[in-house]
Amino acid sequence: MENYYNEIKKELLNYEITKKVKEYSINKSELETKYNVGKMLIEAQGGEERAKYGNGLIKEYSIKLLKETGLKYSERSLREMRQFFLFINNIKWRALRANFNLSWNHYKKLFTLKDNGQIKYYIDICEKYHLSYRQLGEKIKSKEYERLSEETKHKLSLDSTQEYEIADFVKNPIIIKNTKKDENISEKALQELILEEIPTFLKELGDGFTFIENEYKIKMGNTYNYIDLLLFNIKYNSYVVVELKTTKLEKEHIGQIQVYMNYVDTNIKTIYQDKTIGIIIAKENNKYVMKYCSDPRIYNTTYVLS
Repeated sequence: MENYYNEIKKELLNYEITKKVKEYSINKSELETKYNVGKMLIEAQGGEERAKYGNGLIKEYSIKLLKETGLKYSERSLREMRQFFLFINNIKWRALRANFNLSWNHYKKLFTLKDNGQIKYYIDICEKYHLSYRQLGEKIKSKEYERLSEETKHKLSLDSTQEYEIADFVKNPIIIKNTKKDENISEKALQELILEEIPTFLKELGDGFTFIENEYKIKMGNTYNYIDLLLFNIKYNSYVVVELKTTKLEKEHIGQIQVYMNYVDTNIKTIYQDKTIGIIIAKENNKYVMKYCSDPRIYNTTYVLS
């Protein structure tokens, strides 16, 4: 009986591998074909500049293809192939030009993007998280790249070799789904909204964040205090204290989170972990408070309710 099982397992595994290879081959063939057709359309229209006004020729080709071959390639589909060639050909990122790793529908979502750093960011997260083209569309629509800091965008630029920090991919603002339908919510209610969609919230913060506990109780002397959210970042090997504020960021918030961070470092962190990070999520930013904050482990961002 065991021999039969092993043979069945082998057969099915071989099938899955063959299917994936075949799907990859079909996808690559489709993209290469559309790239080549787009290139020839550009050449037939006399180059990139003249191609902008060459929709008449595309209409003619579409009609002739249908009449002579029965192939239904609309003007729109041929224009998209032309656009695909221009998109790929104008990208400086060589890895993108050399490898067609995404689907045609993914690339159609990327057509609208102009900035190379933006394009690279969305392609990276598609490949890293295996995003569907619909999920990619949602991220583009939410302006995820635009909500990164200018420093992070610079690091994402195609020629940058700088290392990333834990706060580089914390979005600003963070988008929180508002199931309570009330704009004037308390910190407790804000925390509840975050907990309802904790996986989404952790992704808004960036890579490697995991949830430990909300209202994490700590004792200082005879007094109990509560950390709004205690997280851990696996990638950077450090605890993360998150404090929520439904007001404008104030200097008192810096002192509060610093105390909590020091407590975690003294009582929870081990010698094998890096120092604790603090993130203050406030309703409104205060650049002067952060300008004079001397602790580089503390970061702040804002939130919007959607």
